[in-house]
Amino acid sequence: MNITSLLTDDAALLELGCRLQRARLDRELTQAGLAERAGLSKRTIERIEDGASTQMSSLVRILRALELFGGLELLVPEAGPSPMELLRRKGKSRQRASKRRDQEPDGAWTWGDEA
Repeated sequence: MNITSLLTDDAALLELGCRLQRARLDRELTQAGLAERAGLSKRTIERIEDGASTQMSSLVRILRALELFGGLELLVPEAGPSPMELLRRKGKSRQRASKRRDQEPDGAWTWGDEA
């Protein structure tokens, strides 16, 4: 199954759990063996493979133990400002988000039920 934006959160977690299970089995590791390598409980491994939610630190430990940690770079690549953004901000990086101007309502505020 492909992980796409059409999947529910639960379906995505289940697919991720199945992929981690497949990676574990490909490495000839039992759940107990992976748990020992990752410094987690066997129950935590079972829950993740069943698609249950977990702490991010548990996922990081499992990825390290399965030697898949480098794949995190693909998950969320490092984002940097564009060269034009650097010029506009004179080399300074953004510290917070601001409201976009095109999202501001036109005219006075109303309840929206006026006829």
